[in-house]
Amino acid sequence: MGEAKRRQNSQGEQYGKDPNILPWIPFSERQLIQFYKTANKGAWIGIFIVAIAWVILRFIGPLLGLWQVQG
Repeated sequence: MGEAKRRQNSQGEQYGKDPNILPWIPFSERQLIQFYKTANKGAWIGIFIVAIAWVILRFIGPLLGLWQVQG
């Protein structure tokens, strides 16, 4: 009997599953890493959208004569 079979027999249904970070948090390390990557990408997309909106409001709109910047 190989080591993998012994490990599978000893762990039962938990064999091959990612363990939870903490027993009372139902998320595995892989899920937390995926959440971090998704949240990081979403934050950069939000920063990019805000920067584009600022350029449009500050420079493009007044250049086209749609409104005037006060100040």
